[in-house]
Amino acid sequence: MSISESLLEIREYNGIGYQPLIDYGEWRVAILRWHDDMLPENIEKFQRHNETDEVFVLLNGKCILFIGDGSDQLTEIHAVDMQPLKLYNVKRGTWHFHTVSDDAVILIVENCDTTSANSTDVILSETQKARLIELTRALWQDSSEINN
Repeated sequence: MSISESLLEIREYNGIGYQPLIDYGEWRVAILRWHDDMLPENIEKFQRHNETDEVFVLLNGKCILFIGDGSDQLTEIHAVDMQPLKLYNVKRGTWHFHTVSDDAVILIVENCDTTSANSTDVILSETQKARLIELTRALWQDSSEINN
């Protein structure tokens, strides 16, 4: 017996990178999976959402959530080794990015209107890029996720 999609909507995503799955009203649920742009040595920029918070939940694998201080420019970078099934709410206007293991699955809950139109990117300096690699190595010392 099948259930009508008007009663139950089922979505999944097994690709790479970010994929919105369900939009309803003002919110969106998406999945984030590994993509080589998220390797610490490949991260070129941080982003911030100027109008909304963004919630991350690690479902599988490993994820380091990088959080940056600063208003117009990124001044200091912090790293949080996310724990499974905990909610991490990145507050509106906070610089952030992440690195993930190749088996990572992260659930993202955000406003539907979270787009490049109301978000800002900042390009990382060579020193900041090196800091991401340093922080990743410190948190994942014995991990095969680190390629350098």
